[in-house]
Amino acid sequence: MPKYRDSLPQMGETVFLTYVGMETDLIFTKGVDLPGFASYPLLETEQGRETLRAYLRDLMAVARASGLGVILESATWVANEDRAAPLGYSPDQLVELNKAAIELMAELRQAEGDLPTVISANVGPRDDAYAPSAQMDATEAEAYHETQLATLAETDADLISAYTLAYPAEAIGLVRAARKFALPVIVSFTVETNGRLPTGESLGQAIETVDKATDGYASYFMINCAHPDHLATTLNDAGGMSRVKGIVANASRCSHAELDQATELDSGNPEELGQQLADIRRRHPQISIVGGCCGTDMRHMTHIAKNVG
Repeated sequence: MPKYRDSLPQMGETVFLTYVGMETDLIFTKGVDLPGFASYPLLETEQGRETLRAYLRDLMAVARASGLGVILESATWVANEDRAAPLGYSPDQLVELNKAAIELMAELRQAEGDLPTVISANVGPRDDAYAPSAQMDATEAEAYHETQLATLAETDADLISAYTLAYPAEAIGLVRAARKFALPVIVSFTVETNGRLPTGESLGQAIETVDKATDGYASYFMINCAHPDHLATTLNDAGGMSRVKGIVANASRCSHAELDQATELDSGNPEELGQQLADIRRRHPQISIVGGCCGTDMRHMTHIAKNVG
């Protein structure tokens, strides 16, 4: 049985660290090829699995040193059928890789003992997170994501984390699919430099739309793949913003379009990023889950932990 599926510890006031920009670090600073931005192929070799373990262990060590909890995110963000097919992965292979990703994290949690460690099954959008070419309605999104969630429901994952979603209908479908399997689920939207979703909605409106269509089933909402500067006015909006509990921030101030075209990594200023997230937490104390997205590494996580702890 999952350790925390019935009672998520991050729902309290304790600060939890989550995620680090592993993929951009691997691609730009370690020269590892990740076609389709997919990290789950690393699970196919012992060397690849050890690469994943190293990132997770390092994050756990930062959390422990700062007296914080940690939410481990699985390497399954693009381990869904449409994103995996161009890479040559079959549905049966995806089932095994999704399970293997959770098993790896469960082993690490057991080895760490008393560190508050939540296992999150990370799922992502069906299409490009920054510029979806075709938007699904909620019914289609539910049917599509149900396949991956059916597999994850059989694992030791404590919750589903739907990262980098760009529009409410896909979020609604994902939340409804999670509810079918009695899985806790969180929704993390991404926003552009203007603080609005890539499809134009305000974040507050998107959260209210999802909650209304799902009877508020999501445990909470987050924002990821955006720099704190992009959230300056967004977090002060009315509406559903009290439901935002976490921020997984980019190191770079660049837009999504600029990041897509980048040939060099913009790692920003790790110390400044930590201070900015701490300032957001002071102004919005319900935000108690923090992490790093594109361009971040353990330097950023160390400064984040130091400032928010």
